[in-house]
Amino acid sequence: MVERRAVQPESVTPGLACRNQVRRNLTTGALYEEIVKHREGQIAHLGPMVVRTGHDAELPPGDKFIVKDAISEKKVYWDSTKNELSGNYFSTLYNRLTAYMYNKTAYVQDCMAGSVEAHAIPMRIVTETAWHSLFARNMFYQASESPSLESFDPAFTVVHVPNFHAIPELDGTNSASFVIVSLEKKMVLIGGTSYAGEMKQAVFTMVNHMMPEDIFVMRCSANVGPEDDVAIFMGREETGKTTLAVDPARRLLGDHSHGWSEAGVFNLDWGGYAKLCRIREEDQPYIYSCTRRFGTLLENVSINPDTRRIDTDDNCLTDNTRAAYPIAHLPHAIRKGLYGHPKNLFLLTVDAFGVLPPIARLTPEQAVYAFLSAYTARFRQTETGKMEPEVMFDVCFGDASLALPAYEYGRMLLEKIQTHGIQCWLVNTGWSGEPYTRGERIRIGYTRALIRAAISGEFHAVKWETDPVFQFEVPLESPDESIPATMLNPRSAAADPGEYEMRANRLVAEFVKDFGKFEEEIPEDMRVILSQVISVDEDFDFDDYDFKI
Repeated sequence: MVERRAVQPESVTPGLACRNQVRRNLTTGALYEEIVKHREGQIAHLGPMVVRTGHDAELPPGDKFIVKDAISEKKVYWDSTKNELSGNYFSTLYNRLTAYMYNKTAYVQDCMAGSVEAHAIPMRIVTETAWHSLFARNMFYQASESPSLESFDPAFTVVHVPNFHAIPELDGTNSASFVIVSLEKKMVLIGGTSYAGEMKQAVFTMVNHMMPEDIFVMRCSANVGPEDDVAIFMGREETGKTTLAVDPARRLLGDHSHGWSEAGVFNLDWGGYAKLCRIREEDQPYIYSCTRRFGTLLENVSINPDTRRIDTDDNCLTDNTRAAYPIAHLPHAIRKGLYGHPKNLFLLTVDAFGVLPPIARLTPEQAVYAFLSAYTARFRQTETGKMEPEVMFDVCFGDASLALPAYEYGRMLLEKIQTHGIQCWLVNTGWSGEPYTRGERIRIGYTRALIRAAISGEFHAVKWETDPVFQFEVPLESPDESIPATMLNPRSAAADPGEYEMRANRLVAEFVKDFGKFEEEIPEDMRVILSQVISVDEDFDFDDYDFKI
């Protein structure tokens, strides 16, 4: 066990001096004691720790900055989505943050990003609270508990101080909350928010910048079958990538991010960060069981003050209730290792408009187009309190961390798909045939069965037809008899075929519009390939159709 003691401030991070004790590499049990002692959380029935985040979602893009310096000027692709901050502003804010932490206790976790020693990146996570230190311990590989920790040399440091707030006119931020990346200082500063997911995103950003260029860094889940066949699941939040990757018949590689080298795929982090709102044991038994485990952090989950039992159906605080746990809590999880190149790539989406099929077979070019677009529907609350979906595109499933132009990642993916003969699929875990107001969401059991059929190769024996609008292939039947054939094609499942065509063409138009935002930046050879993937009916009058449902 690592000794629990104070260390010199310089061993935490240069300049971040703490007059009080520094708690370094505390174990889960010791962190529980600190959390309870300082009233940061409550221990629930069977042992999980329940905490509150205040800010219950990722900060908006306007609160995230990259310091403009000699390194970032060359390494960062500075487009309109990047907010730059001067070095002077960074120094001012850092000095004020240092002064704030002088009278505080700092919690430190020395961690590694990467399950393969050859590519592992050492990092240090410094937090103001014990529960955020437990989050870091759950999410990332711990550095070896040996004398080498005394000389641990992190490649970068993440400092998370939720109770420290920026002063926009003094610090150059847009609000009191901020995430600031400095490649020159090899540091990320996070403040004004307790949402722990910002730490996870900060690590992904830094790793993306620091990995060798021949390693493709992916935001995805992954699992491996009995024959060491790897499957990749890419998708935004709530599309089901964690749920679908946790399959009892396969071993889980990781939940959130992976590296893809010339030799194969490896995990970058060691934790799961799953949404819990209305989770059902029959649908997600393994993740559900994690909510009843010692060591799991439950964010914003309702807890009975008398019985200490949790209620995952209660969303009075937020729909974004989460569990943060080491994936060792899940059966069949793999802690270390490099595995081969994927055989199947699943691109996940939640289509609330009922246009996309439950599963479709993609060409390599269509897969890259879907990757660059990263479409899903996001629900937002209107002024009347009603939840309405809106079309959301987030290039490459989140471009905040992109070190290169988006098309370069698309080119890398296309080359890997073609080189290794990877079969690509589009999977819609939302609504199909009818929109969310008139239909039911696709059952998770159906989606699991379709994915298993895709991985096993059973789909090769069925007939397919080409969708006239999107040009991908849709199965005419399912190898699994429990899945109704009528639900496989949304065009035939729709009550009004004409109205469906309107919705389909309108969604295509949204794809084309989004693609047009960066089309001119794409080199000619790649633009020609991608422009042929999807097209709009020239006779369709979009002004006559309101896409809102």
